Amino acid sequence: MKLVVFGATGDVGSRVVTEAISRGYDVTAAVRNEAGIENLPKGAKPIVADVADPAALAAAMAGQDLAVSAVRTPAGREGEVVALTRFILDAASLADLRVIVVGGAARLHLPDGSPHTVLTDPDFLPESIVPTARASMAQWELCSSDASANWTYASPSALLQPGERLGVFRTDTDNLIVDDAGNSEISMEDFAVAIVDEAQSAKFLRASFTVGY
Repeated sequence: MKLVVFGATGDVGSRVVTEAISRGYDVTAAVRNEAGIENLPKGAKPIVADVADPAALAAAMAGQDLAVSAVRTPAGREGEVVALTRFILDAASLADLRVIVVGGAARLHLPDGSPHTVLTDPDFLPESIVPTARASMAQWELCSSDASANWTYASPSALLQPGERLGVFRTDTDNLIVDDAGNSEISMEDFAVAIVDEAQSAKFLRASFTVGY
């Protein structure tokens, strides 16, 4: 399989690149500028592509079997991820290329019959995380309303951080996964495993999924 990863130097994107390479995939890693190339995982084929440039997106997607968008925006500009995702969906649609969008947990329904999602529960998120959660909810709404691109939306657990690659986790569609102690977490390494698994299985076409321990 040939795939291109946008946001390839980010926390999740770099791990997706590493995981896909470890499975023998032909991986093109898209970076915003030349400076990002030196930070790419070994074995990736670098390409400079500004996600806001339709021509650059088209060039990066040419000849690929699948795209992964792991694009993120800095603090204070969280909402810009929605427009960047729009560019990627449009380009994927034109290229007739399936795309997995790495999103957030904001859309997930809380367990135990709660009427809230991660975003709407007033006590769930620290205030500092709310702008990111709002942006990821808008990103999800964009994907779910898109009828042209062949998208998949991937949500992590509530807590996503560097850790071990265990290769063992649970999946769901729209519900936050928690363990027996009520914790919701997944390592970035295992989130990348789940994303590459989905690249292989194509289980959630024009649908969403989440993973957790």
